[in-house]
Amino acid sequence: MQSVAPHIPIVGAGADDSSAEILSVFECPVCLEYMLPPYMQCPSGHLVCSNCRPKLQCCPTCRGPTPSVRNLGLEKIANTVRFPCRFSNSGCPLNFHHIDKIEHEELCEYRPYSCPCPGASCKWQGALSDVMDHLKRVHKSITTLQGEDIVFLATDINLPGAVDWVMMQSCFDYNFMLVLGESILFKGCAGENASKCFIEWEIYEK
Repeated sequence: MQSVAPHIPIVGAGADDSSAEILSVFECPVCLEYMLPPYMQCPSGHLVCSNCRPKLQCCPTCRGPTPSVRNLGLEKIANTVRFPCRFSNSGCPLNFHHIDKIEHEELCEYRPYSCPCPGASCKWQGALSDVMDHLKRVHKSITTLQGEDIVFLATDINLPGAVDWVMMQSCFDYNFMLVLGESILFKGCAGENASKCFIEWEIYEK
């Protein structure tokens, strides 16, 4: 059987083009994401990522047996390659060795964010920079205030059941979501005094 194992170009003149060609070798033919070690190939040399492989019944490229032969040579090459963040199309400019890539992507500021509104079954996802606009446009019951020093009076918080009250506070170029929920764990704003409570907080920039 003739092998069609991926050809790895030698980086020399035209390094940028070669780097792009090297990265293309690591693209999964199913999900099109960059594959990370360990690498499994079919008898003809075709690769598939570890996430897609359990879902397959045959090689997606040649329809031969499911990739099950480990490619140790490619894993050594992968140790020298810097992979783009999976959110590069959303603006992340960073590249990582494969051992650092997943950890970064879990906290990448360009990753999609879910709607943070508590108690809502909102399915929205988007960039962090779009969260505030989404809340203002869709969740219009949320109060939005400006400034680092906020004082407000909460009334009728002794109603049966949990009481959630949500507010967005903007200061120092950041947005903070504040959630007030009823939870009687200690004396103070409870009992006869639970219908009216002053709440005050300040946010300081360090």
